[in-house]
Amino acid sequence: MPVDIGYESELRAAAMGWLSRRSAEAGGFRLFARPELLEGFTFAGRRVPLVATRQGIWKPRDLTAALSILTVFTPAGQKAPYADAVGADGLARYAHRGQNAQHADNRALRAAWEYRLPLMWFIGVAPGVYEAIRPVWLIDEEPAARAFVVAVDQSQRSAAVGDATNRAYVEQVTKQRVHQPVFRAQVISAYGTCAICRLKYPSLLDAAHILRDGHPRGDPVVQNGLALCKIHHAAFDQNLIGVRPDRLVVEVRKDVRLQSDGPMLLHGLQEMQGIPLVVPASRRARPDPTRLEERWEEFRRAG
Repeated sequence: MPVDIGYESELRAAAMGWLSRRSAEAGGFRLFARPELLEGFTFAGRRVPLVATRQGIWKPRDLTAALSILTVFTPAGQKAPYADAVGADGLARYAHRGQNAQHADNRALRAAWEYRLPLMWFIGVAPGVYEAIRPVWLIDEEPAARAFVVAVDQSQRSAAVGDATNRAYVEQVTKQRVHQPVFRAQVISAYGTCAICRLKYPSLLDAAHILRDGHPRGDPVVQNGLALCKIHHAAFDQNLIGVRPDRLVVEVRKDVRLQSDGPMLLHGLQEMQGIPLVVPASRRARPDPTRLEERWEEFRRAG
């Protein structure tokens, strides 16, 4: 049966447009629950699920190539159930389904690679809740590792698979397109509010690193994150405010407390002195005490 590339391409473009409109309606930050992904999208007058009911690889019956891939949520401190990872070349990998390379789902991914069709990658940030990374492309297969190589940006589609020469640049793109959005979504999902001022508008919240990106322990994991509003994220990054690790309260730098500069300084920063930090309900998602202690020492030196 011949492949209708035009139809497959139109459906994908429509699905990604639908995701983008939902995100825009929410101010640019939007997570998707599995029921919405199963029921919410229609194309040519019919409902088209964007994910499978259970498994991670999804190909609707009337398509030849897979439409989406999904990575389940892994709670903080637990090991992911399968080996999606970043290779030595900085490119992401997506694991085969099972041990059989000729499983129908793996053949569907192979077809997406062969016909150069884009996919959507739904990455779990909470139970049943996903960040939508799109579009992504499969650009190679590694049979021995039972995985496909994933380009998450147009610039990566011509990357040399297995070549670590340009790893720094390629990996930076992977961080920007996958790790950073997923980190932000996981942290905001865990906190639900600014950990300092209690602001609850998701589009105005960021995921602040406790230990900075680039630090040996500055990983994009929930235990190294704080959900902060834009103003408190900037103040935290510049060590104008800190978090006491022993009491989990906010400390405003002394010189900032002594300044006089209008209501934003007064209400936005100075009045945060001594405020208890909001922490996630899940103990595993709470800030890592050792990271907080190291960042506290940096704050003290800055003051």
